[in-house]
Amino acid sequence: MQSHEVMREVLKKTSAKQIAAEMGLSLSLIYKWAEPPEDDSGSGTGSPLDRVGHLIRITRDARLAQWVAEQAGGFYIRNPQDLPVGQPLIPVTNDIVQEFADMLATIAISSADSVITRDEAKKIRARWEELKSVTEGFVKAAESGNYGAIKEAGERK
Repeated sequence: MQSHEVMREVLKKTSAKQIAAEMGLSLSLIYKWAEPPEDDSGSGTGSPLDRVGHLIRITRDARLAQWVAEQAGGFYIRNPQDLPVGQPLIPVTNDIVQEFADMLATIAISSADSVITRDEAKKIRARWEELKSVTEGFVKAAESGNYGAIKEAGERK
């Protein structure tokens, strides 16, 4: 989805007047963010979303995306690299189970003394992010048919 399309959807739920007022910007500027950029024959102007995306591409620093995700109450996780096509399913599944076990072990070790320090919390977070990344790689590969063609509804083996 392009930034102007995101803004168009946002403006369906949030008042452009409210955004303009709270950001100290003109109402017309807010509406322009929801139009295609000028180089695509629209009258839109570079939106803050485009600028953030450009900044991330220039710096290649995921902390920017992390900060944006935190503003929305979330947490950024980089998508994993695509798994090679035809990789055996069982070893990949075992990797997910092992990552989950590693995360649980990290939690168990960290909480053994009924206190989790800041450093232990960082280790737990790192294990959690690794588990999410490995699992996302599996899901993406499954969705793309890497483990055999996805059967359509009603299709039999």
